Amino acid sequence: MKASLLTRIWIFYRDGFREMTTGRTLWALILIKLFIMFFILKLFFFPSFLGGKSTEEKQQYVGEELIDRANP
Repeated sequence: MKASLLTRIWIFYRDGFREMTTGRTLWALILIKLFIMFFILKLFFFPSFLGGKSTEEKQQYVGEELIDRANP
């Protein structure tokens, strides 16, 4: 009996990653880089302006920012 399409795709990728040597190191570097970009840099360069505010305060803040940026 023929395996389902998803099963064949899973087996294809599982065997491919299992046979990798250099690729495994490159994937590790990619994952580390993504972690640094999305988690570490966010903590230092992208502060949460809306944290701790109520829904109405958030709406007011966003509205004011949009108006200020639309009228330079």
